[in-house]
Amino acid sequence: MLKKFKISELLILVSIIALIFLSEYYYLILKNTDRAIFIGLWPPTMIGLLIYINLKTKQ
Repeated sequence: MLKKFKISELLILVSIIALIFLSEYYYLILKNTDRAIFIGLWPPTMIGLLIYINLKTKQ
């Protein structure tokens, strides 16, 4: 299954997962909700960018 992904896509997915956990850490452990929300907004943006790049390369 992992053979379908490029190295760059895997790196982006790993960074998305890391950002989600970092956001949860700021929210639950450090109680810094503003920073947690700011960091938590990056993964959907990165996923959208990944989808856009994949659509452009397949055309």
